[in-house]
Amino acid sequence: MSNGYEDHMAEDCRGDIGRTNLIVNYLPQNMTQDELRSLFSSIGEVESAKLIRDKVAGHSLGYGFVNYVTAKDAERAINTLNGLRLQSKTIKVSYARPSSEVIKDANLYISGLPRTMTQKDVEDMFSRFGRIINSRACIDQPGGKSLSRGVAFIRFDKRSEAEEAITSFNGHKPPGSSEPITVKFAANPNQNKNVALLSQLYHSPARRFGGPVHHQAQRFRFSPMGVDHMSGLSGVNVPGNASSGWCIFIYNLGQDADEGILWQMFGPFGAVTNVKVIRDFNTNKCKGFGFVTMTNYEEAAMAIASLNGYRLGDKILQVSFKTNKSHK
Repeated sequence: MSNGYEDHMAEDCRGDIGRTNLIVNYLPQNMTQDELRSLFSSIGEVESAKLIRDKVAGHSLGYGFVNYVTAKDAERAINTLNGLRLQSKTIKVSYARPSSEVIKDANLYISGLPRTMTQKDVEDMFSRFGRIINSRACIDQPGGKSLSRGVAFIRFDKRSEAEEAITSFNGHKPPGSSEPITVKFAANPNQNKNVALLSQLYHSPARRFGGPVHHQAQRFRFSPMGVDHMSGLSGVNVPGNASSGWCIFIYNLGQDADEGILWQMFGPFGAVTNVKVIRDFNTNKCKGFGFVTMTNYEEAAMAIASLNGYRLGDKILQVSFKTNKSHK
């Protein structure tokens, strides 16, 4: 849920280009720019195709732009490809438009939602305020059953639509909820603290991992905190408990990982009270996983959303809330 959308609207939609330029949303994370061009070239001659990537980390933001030579082909692409199912995604194809201040900072963070609410439920709830560009609901999968964490992100087409949603729904109790929800503008993951994080990981001379941070498109399909991994945690003093904050599990760390890199990774997102790398008793090398405890749920959720699936050195990290634990 990055704010890259409006940054690239100016870059890709400058000038009066008629109705040939399309924006394509909900692309699979592992789809390449060449694949995007190839898909839309099946409709007609494509002048340009651009997959939008995170400016710092380089991973796909899940949308792109396709500019046709003729408006007729652009219209046919919308009629043909809008709603096409690609992997687990249903893509959305529509006309792009020039950048404007009215579309900037229209991304919302929603917390306190009923855990039974699905992503579609959230979209249905907020769609009355305007056009939703994309959305994301944070999901846990205990025992293979998907269950909402009560946190979601929604990007509207215009900031005014997002403002109206905040005015109407912040502090509102949705059906099925005994507590009011929080609706506010989401932090921009490309600015401020998050840029500092990725800059530290990429540029720090003391960093013990080679190569920049990259995003892994294909997510892990299992929870590493399942039976196999939990069986190896007996006797481990895991940081964080029901009275000390929100415990985050980091899986697939390299052997040379230490507490310092975890501080660097998670510190920019908020208050960190404890970090621990689990080490082999004989070699003192990292066993591939560790824990971070943060005091604030929203900051922990943002850290997870930003860091889950990143490449650190030659490892793809899986970051999630630690399961089988009662939080405060």
